[in-house]
Amino acid sequence: MELIKDQVFGGERPLFEVHDVRLENIKIEDGESGIKECSNIEAEGCSFYGKYPFWHVRGSVVTNCYFAPGSRSAIWYSDDMKMSDCVIDGPKFFREMKNLELHNVRINDADETFWNIDGLVIDNVELHGGTYPFMGSRNICVNGLKSDSNYVFQYVKNVEIHHAEIHTKDAFWEVENITIYDSLLDGEYLGWHSKNLRLVNCHISGEQPLCYAHDLVLENCTFDKGCDRAFEYSTLKADIRGAIRSIKNPASGEIVADQVGEVIIDENIKGPADCVVRQR
Repeated sequence: MELIKDQVFGGERPLFEVHDVRLENIKIEDGESGIKECSNIEAEGCSFYGKYPFWHVRGSVVTNCYFAPGSRSAIWYSDDMKMSDCVIDGPKFFREMKNLELHNVRINDADETFWNIDGLVIDNVELHGGTYPFMGSRNICVNGLKSDSNYVFQYVKNVEIHHAEIHTKDAFWEVENITIYDSLLDGEYLGWHSKNLRLVNCHISGEQPLCYAHDLVLENCTFDKGCDRAFEYSTLKADIRGAIRSIKNPASGEIVADQVGEVIIDENIKGPADCVVRQR
């Protein structure tokens, strides 16, 4: 593997079509497409300031690198990437990719990040700011995620999440085949229009959670006292620990809680309208 070390590059496509290369302490200054149409790339201790580094890169390991705000739309169409111990300040990272792994990564502008990724591993990652991270991605495994971005995990499929803390609006909207363990989910309109969403040992906060859900399962979950009008038009099986303040027009299934507050069943309920709600 060729070594390129302690150099500064700029302009248009400075490292176009390089292969089997290790980059150490490299700086990509203002310009575009610093690393493009490349394969088998290692980058360690590098910094990226120009637009669109890492486009159409096949096989890469990126370690202890920095991506500045100007490095927007930085990593697209690049399969088989492993990234660890990096800081990202640019938006619109990671799109149209297969087999992406992130370990100990902080993304400070997560706007429109992780779009249409097939095969994503997240381990101890932080997302801050922005909207719609993970849009349309699939086959995702998460262990350790902190996020305050809005509209996370919309239109995703086949996801398993452990130990997440998510503060957001409209999380997990119209998703399919999702299981979330041991997590805090804080935000209004959680899980609307979902299919096969399963929550295990989770704490749920925010207004009108888990409505229009199909085949929803809750196991040993708790609800914040501010949650209201939960489960409207949903089919579900829910085991709730502690109290739930308000339930409205669940379509079918069973809800069991230690304490049930208001249960609203009105003329607008949808069939089969046979959900059983009971206190333990």
